[in-house]
Amino acid sequence: MLLVPVVFLVIQIAGSFFFYELAIKRGEKEYLQKNADLEVSAETMELYVKGQWKDWVANQKFEPMNLVSRDGMQLSGYYLGASMPTNKLVILTHGYLGNAKQMGLFGQYYHDELGFNIFMPDARGHGKSDGDYYGFGWPDRLDLIDWTDILVKKLGPDTEVVYHGLSMGAATVLMASGEEELPRQVKAIVADSPYGSVYQLFAYQMDRMFHLPAFPLLDSTSLLTKIRAGYLFKEASALKQVEKTNVPILFIHGKADTFIPMEITENMYQQTSSDTELYLVDGANHGESFAMQKAEYKNKVQHFLSNYLNLVAGK
Repeated sequence: MLLVPVVFLVIQIAGSFFFYELAIKRGEKEYLQKNADLEVSAETMELYVKGQWKDWVANQKFEPMNLVSRDGMQLSGYYLGASMPTNKLVILTHGYLGNAKQMGLFGQYYHDELGFNIFMPDARGHGKSDGDYYGFGWPDRLDLIDWTDILVKKLGPDTEVVYHGLSMGAATVLMASGEEELPRQVKAIVADSPYGSVYQLFAYQMDRMFHLPAFPLLDSTSLLTKIRAGYLFKEASALKQVEKTNVPILFIHGKADTFIPMEITENMYQQTSSDTELYLVDGANHGESFAMQKAEYKNKVQHFLSNYLNLVAGK
């Protein structure tokens, strides 16, 4: 009789280590390369891989910046001042397995068309930043707040800050939004394709990819992640944070997103305690909204921001 619970325990432990290595530990994730939920149109792929924004990023003289996180990690980021003096700053946060300069896709718009200073950090475990695990936004929310404090000191206390995040980066900015220590200079947030919580994201993907229930394997993986990376999947919740935020939020999501269904964003939009707007894009898969509806996307962002910041006329 004792054999059954022992075997169950061994399977749980082995499974927890497997899923930790699969999703949380830093490294290449080959299983995502052929994930149908992440397929995008040929036009979108062309923009991502060969878009003019990549040349723009390569030609800018970014100022490298560094931050020592609260738990001692060396984090990196890239700052680019506006062409004309301004107190506007956007911090652009990238997605899972991405890096800071990929957010130049949006940075070019903010810098050249809206006249913003821009900053793009490498999340822990990504790019040139330290870290042997992925935080999925939860530890990163505090890193974001610390980056904001450094940049406000650099640019002045009257700086007006916008957070704009994509996928994991969108969850990151939402997770930061409910923190009491969020700097008062943060005036607005744009969250493109966020998830509600890490537990919710993984539960959905475990069902989609492996046809497995979340409990108990996801819960034991969460405990392992707490030991190794310092956070639990259920505590890493963007939903709980937006329920207490006072920062205006523009939620953006593709209606055809099968990696993170738009209903998740719709629910967060309904539960958010601050001023909110919701922009849903027909036919767009995960993170594809900007590529598919660039002009409308830009107009939505500019109109939203103009309600909370003094944007220069014509920009």
